[in-house]
Amino acid sequence: MANAYSVVRTFEEEIASFAGAKYGVAVESCTAAIFLCLKWWNLQKNTLIKVPKFTYPGVAMSIINAGHKIAFKDDNWQGDYQLRPTTIIDSALRFRKDMYQEKTYRCLSFHYKKLLPIGRGGMILTDDKKAVDWLKMARFDGRKEIPLSEDNATILGWNFYMTPEQAARGLCLFEAIKNKDLPDLKVEDQGYPDLSEWRIFR
Repeated sequence: MANAYSVVRTFEEEIASFAGAKYGVAVESCTAAIFLCLKWWNLQKNTLIKVPKFTYPGVAMSIINAGHKIAFKDDNWQGDYQLRPTTIIDSALRFRKDMYQEKTYRCLSFHYKKLLPIGRGGMILTDDKKAVDWLKMARFDGRKEIPLSEDNATILGWNFYMTPEQAARGLCLFEAIKNKDLPDLKVEDQGYPDLSEWRIFR
């Protein structure tokens, strides 16, 4: 069972190296990446997290589901933005060489409309080894990458792991784009609504 996930580890290493990060943690979506990073930060409950009002709804929902409050900023952003006051970065629209910034948690999207269009998937880039150890278990139902019969979970986790099939597809697609100069995707082309107008976030 552990060997089945070797392709996921290879994918994590390839993307982290490309971006200039020490570590990558592959997950099932960028939304899952943001949620897990917020849980790792272990902020005081109901911390006010600030994000642009034009972004994907899953970002706002992750903030609330992690136990916090949301404030929408009237920011014009391109490529990525920071979830303040954390150092978590939503990088769903940016994927380029050496983009990683030290001491951050950069969350990527591999949705079919993104720059590495696996179809579904995401990743957390970081240089925080302690966070990586927790994130890898948290994404996998609290489990280690060993056979279930040998495991004994020490944390409560979520079912957010990337499958080996997604990772293998990611590696194939990455080979075709890794030497290209990839532009940021445009926010205005994503169809993001003004979330500050959504009743559920008021």
